[in-house]
Amino acid sequence: MTRYLPGILAMATIVVASNILVQFTVGSWLTWGAFTYPFSFLVTEIMNRVYGPAAARRVVLVGFVVGVVCSVIAAGLDKTTLRIAIGSGTAFLVAQLVDIVVFNALRNRHWWVAPLTSSSVGSVLDTAIFFTLAFSASLPHDANTAWANEGVPLLGQGPVTALWVSLATADWMVKTSLAILALVPFRLIVRNLLRAERTI
Repeated sequence: MTRYLPGILAMATIVVASNILVQFTVGSWLTWGAFTYPFSFLVTEIMNRVYGPAAARRVVLVGFVVGVVCSVIAAGLDKTTLRIAIGSGTAFLVAQLVDIVVFNALRNRHWWVAPLTSSSVGSVLDTAIFFTLAFSASLPHDANTAWANEGVPLLGQGPVTALWVSLATADWMVKTSLAILALVPFRLIVRNLLRAERTI
């Protein structure tokens, strides 16, 4: 269990940082949390590659619990709503667990196939689940989430859609870009951890 500690600490740090940074905007469509949260997939995939799916699930469970605690604290500080908290927790858990399944199914392919495919699938699920549960007008909304259904051009350029669709699209684009960039640290960290495991 102690060998999983770096993964557990990394996941907890990413979840806490993302919950704080989501309160600060970058441009019209993103928050700083959009740039930290995708690294949770990197942690899950490193744990899966080196220690297997059971270890990855433990790390994800810790991240989920930390996320719930962050949501409770944020709700107490009036920084989030029940819908956003439910959307965040559900999206995290579903996306990360699916990431583990997809990664495990592809783990014997070329080294980059499993992490790129699993993080891509996880990113789509995470974005779709979170933004739909948190903001979609098809679910009951209140004054704290109704703003997200204002009609605006998609990313300021395209057809008019609900604001949350632009937010989701921008968020997904960042996740996809970071999934590609994360292949480099994935390769380096996995190689070093596997080398360390062989010397134990």
